[in-house]
Amino acid sequence: MVEINTTGSVSPQQMQRLRAQAEEMEGVFLNMLTKQMFSGLKSDENFGGGFGEETWRSMQAEELANTMARNGGVGIADQLLGEMIAAQEAANASRTMIFPSAGVYGK
Repeated sequence: MVEINTTGSVSPQQMQRLRAQAEEMEGVFLNMLTKQMFSGLKSDENFGGGFGEETWRSMQAEELANTMARNGGVGIADQLLGEMIAAQEAANASRTMIFPSAGVYGK
């Protein structure tokens, strides 16, 4: 796991939300990857193929991908998280520059 610098202006709530979003994005990528992987499998005589098997394989691929992402994935979420934190800090800084303090506008 990559060490993420959290000493900036990102609140713990924002950090938690960013982490969840990064893991979700990695899950989407891994889902596409596992669905492609399963698409090459031939139907087994015992399952019989058809719509039911396609649906089951799709759900299996999705759950496998989500489990992988929740348990560390392949590092995509960590890379994304660093970029997302930088973007959030830039947004927080721009809001601070626009509204430096509540007392500036006559209050």
